[in-house]
Amino acid sequence: MTTKSAVSKRYLFLATLLIILAGGLVLLPKYQKHEGIKPELLLSNAISPERYISTDELADRIINQDPSILLIDVRDSISYLKNTIPNAVNIPLKDILKEDYEGYLNQDEYDVILFSNDNFYADEAWIICNRLDYQNLRVLKGGINRWFNTIINPTKPTENMAAINFELYSTRKAASMYFGVAYPEQAKKQAAPVKVTPKKTVVPVKKKKKMPAEGGC
Repeated sequence: MTTKSAVSKRYLFLATLLIILAGGLVLLPKYQKHEGIKPELLLSNAISPERYISTDELADRIINQDPSILLIDVRDSISYLKNTIPNAVNIPLKDILKEDYEGYLNQDEYDVILFSNDNFYADEAWIICNRLDYQNLRVLKGGINRWFNTIINPTKPTENMAAINFELYSTRKAASMYFGVAYPEQAKKQAAPVKVTPKKTVVPVKKKKKMPAEGGC
């Protein structure tokens, strides 16, 4: 199977999943009164590349202590406890519709970034939340697998590669050091103080509902 064929089948599967979710989500008893966005808009949002964030952009925002990001790990709790991205909140995909988590996912103040091992479960979570018209949702491109392969353990370019590859590696290496990765050359230098970023505590706040107008006498 060619790469192009595999990609085409992946998009076909995603489109089919979108149609099923778009039509079926409203059948859930809890959400019968919440029709959400139209299937056409959902599909338009889903095929937009803007819904993804790269590992490099995310690392830059974390290092610069961007207060506007909220990381959501949609994997199971066992995977989350083994490894995750700093300050991420665990909301397993199977629990994504629970009311307890609505305050995290239905946000006006934060950019909610969903991630899983790759894109698959995070894409599903994004589709469900987008169907409910939740805003400011993005998916980490490549998931935590790409995070470890590019930020935590970046591949050193070979000598015949372009200068831009060495610049990118240098940036990623610096990022990996920020996240606690030690390199052999560091052992020869005096250990520098480790910068520790305090864990961000997020208090979920549900959107205020409009109260019905009271009638006069």
